[in-house]
Amino acid sequence: MSPTPKSSVGQIRQSQIVTTFGPGALVDLPDHSVIVGGLDHWAGEMRPIREDRLTTKIAEVLGVSEVTLRAPPVDSDSPHAATSGITTFTFPAWFLAQYQDELPDGGRTRPLVHWNALEKRRFLGPDRKRHAVVPVRFVRACPNGHIDDIDWIGFAHRDYHTACRGQLWLDEHGTTGDLAELQVRCEACKATRPLSALKGAEGHALGSCNGKRPWLGRSAREDCVGGKDDRPHHARLLTRSASNAYFSQTLSVISLPEPDERLRNAVDLVWEDFLQYCEDLGDVERERRKQKVAQALVGLSDDLVWQELQRRRGVETTQTRGIKQAELETLLSDELGRDDPSESFYATVRSLDGLPEVLVPIVERIVLVHRLREVTAQIGFTRFEAAMTDADGELDLDVRRAALSLDCPWVPATEQRGEGVFVAIRPEAIRQWLRRRAVIAHGRRLEEGFSAWKQAHGRDRARFPGLPYVMLHSLAHLLITAVALECGYSASSIRERVYATGSGCGILLYTATPGAEGTLGGLVEVGRRIERHLLTALDMGRLCSNDPVCAGHEPNATFEQRFLHGAACHGCLLIAETSCEQRNELLDRALVIPTVSVPDAAFFAGISISAADVSELPAAPDAPVDPRLSAPIPTELDLEDFDEPWQPFVARLAAHDELRLEAGGEVADDRGRVIGRTVIRIQAGSKLVHVLDAHDPESEAVAALLHARGARAILLTPDADPSPALLE
Repeated sequence: MSPTPKSSVGQIRQSQIVTTFGPGALVDLPDHSVIVGGLDHWAGEMRPIREDRLTTKIAEVLGVSEVTLRAPPVDSDSPHAATSGITTFTFPAWFLAQYQDELPDGGRTRPLVHWNALEKRRFLGPDRKRHAVVPVRFVRACPNGHIDDIDWIGFAHRDYHTACRGQLWLDEHGTTGDLAELQVRCEACKATRPLSALKGAEGHALGSCNGKRPWLGRSAREDCVGGKDDRPHHARLLTRSASNAYFSQTLSVISLPEPDERLRNAVDLVWEDFLQYCEDLGDVERERRKQKVAQALVGLSDDLVWQELQRRRGVETTQTRGIKQAELETLLSDELGRDDPSESFYATVRSLDGLPEVLVPIVERIVLVHRLREVTAQIGFTRFEAAMTDADGELDLDVRRAALSLDCPWVPATEQRGEGVFVAIRPEAIRQWLRRRAVIAHGRRLEEGFSAWKQAHGRDRARFPGLPYVMLHSLAHLLITAVALECGYSASSIRERVYATGSGCGILLYTATPGAEGTLGGLVEVGRRIERHLLTALDMGRLCSNDPVCAGHEPNATFEQRFLHGAACHGCLLIAETSCEQRNELLDRALVIPTVSVPDAAFFAGISISAADVSELPAAPDAPVDPRLSAPIPTELDLEDFDEPWQPFVARLAAHDELRLEAGGEVADDRGRVIGRTVIRIQAGSKLVHVLDAHDPESEAVAALLHARGARAILLTPDADPSPALLE
């Protein structure tokens, strides 16, 4: 393992660092492969992120007293800026030279060389020419995250203490790349060994794990425990580019409204550079004399600021509620934040008027989340198998995870903003469903599958999340597919958060991205007619293209080993794993809607509705309507009320007695923010038209909003022909 050059070798988004390419991840570059360095090898400004609920939970999971969140470093465009970025190390250290000879059987053979044998990153071949090299495909690793190069010399000689150091060659006797067709050969002593031995019946050919952690430094290692009798794990073959080479362990929370959020946000702005050093109220007064501090704390008294500083220093260190428990209680309460751009959470409760009769006894509440903030932090990683959060959003404290650093008091995190819609299900409907005999019987089959999964994966302490969670999780997948057809977001951009606790049950569909796609307003608009999409989702789930095979799947079937699936496959329930909080596990369509194999265990049993019925549902019953859109226009007309460029147009149009005209005004979106204005309102009988200036760049957005609210809008210029035909 060798460090890469000091110059930049690529760029990765901050969110990708936390979820996909964090410390310990293997990344393929054009010329070589690298492993991402640990937090000790990150440099540059790493912006602090504040989210108390998340830091408290992470400290509990990691077993430390305190931890902070920081965003990954951002590359600077300035050539004079200090070094900023993430160090990577060349890994693996064995390469295949792009030089080949032919074998007697028509195959090919290529030199297998170590980094130390290269000259200027090239292999000096028998022809005395320098040849390019590519990283070898295979390394060895263990479930604890440890990873190392395969000792190819010892493997080829079947003796890891051999003194032979002859040139190694990789013989390829076929074209499929299968391990049975590959063998390592020593040029000096002619020893050979097929690569199939790495996974074959010869036993543990790679030996015991040596605990190496190359992402933390050249000599970083630890004792590997967790195997049989707490001995080191047997090293396992790992393909560098395989999907099971790296699983990031993350925790995420939705920021909740707090009564003193403005105070906390203000202190956040100057905490790192100024206020964290204050020891008493007098220090706060002195720091306020600095311009940056004064601007951040405007409107806040010194006493309030000092109280917040004391709170941050340890007054509140306990967490009484789980991650999802706190979020659900907020979504079911009346404390849904304020419509203030400085607030991170704002939601409104949608009226249930007009809800189809079949959904009235099922749907308890619909909440339109206009603004939310999600903070995601990485606390470790695993290899070979992912360690998912449970139904409550918590990580198993007993899971052994690979460390991100040797000794860093912080973890990488990202914050993303977006919107969403929350649908709460009535608890009494859930309880009545769980009492049905068919549901109890089907639930036993799912629990048998879960028990088989625990035994196969050695997860003795894992607990079945319960039928309500599996049902809501399956419904969420159907709903994401249905909503994506209309909301303007791709299905992979919509995420789920499933709540099934003693406080209530519900589904939150949301988007949260660092870019513009997280705040387009599409999900809030979908929420105004979510009943349409819910019924569409149920109709989509009735039949899968793989039925009856899909519907007839038994969770405890050992020959398929899909222990966490009921009636679920890529034809019906499986979606992008970026959208699913359980990596497409714990799904069963039969719990949601009757299937051809299990017709009597569905929560929505008895609901029968066609696509035509869905199209006849009323439009959003509580869509905000600007009273100016339909208010009658007065008969009096004063040209001075209109913009000067439009006054000649208005005067000519006013000559038509059947028309009434009024000056336009500002148009606000659902959050009360002004997005543009109209210039004229024209009324003839029951017809009403809003005129917008075609030269105004905001007019198209205003017209789209007016159309969505059921009003008619046209874009004109002041030199347009004034005629009643405008209303046609």
